[in-house]
Amino acid sequence: MDGVELFLLGRTLMKIGEGAMPEPEGGMARYGGGVRSVLIVVSDLSAHPDSAVGEIAARTGLPQSQVSTAVARLKEAGAVVTENDPNDRRRLLVRQAPRPSDRMIQVRATTIDGALADALGDEDPVAMKEVTDALDTLARHLSPQAARRRKS
Repeated sequence: MDGVELFLLGRTLMKIGEGAMPEPEGGMARYGGGVRSVLIVVSDLSAHPDSAVGEIAARTGLPQSQVSTAVARLKEAGAVVTENDPNDRRRLLVRQAPRPSDRMIQVRATTIDGALADALGDEDPVAMKEVTDALDTLARHLSPQAARRRKS
């Protein structure tokens, strides 16, 4: 596998992950932006709590408007809280909520089985097991949690 193939595989995996997300209450049309930007913002906030929208945008490469939309969605869902920066009252700082929101619990409880079966084009139990085992191995070595464990 070369870098291009790895990149394209990563995009495929992102699409499968997006397909596995349960639809929010009120439907997707109610919200601006996509699932991807929301997940990127959540991931960034887990590594960088108390960040301003501009800082998140700079780290993630997302446009500031997408970060603002994602933060608004996450705040409405109860997944993040904001407060004024004590050093600059014009800035809002964003951090993950102290407790998981109902939406976060719903998202974390959802399996990838349906989205993975769709991506494989069938529900072949052998292929599902092979791919699931491979994903478990990748997660054990390459997930953000694995990276944090290596740093500690």
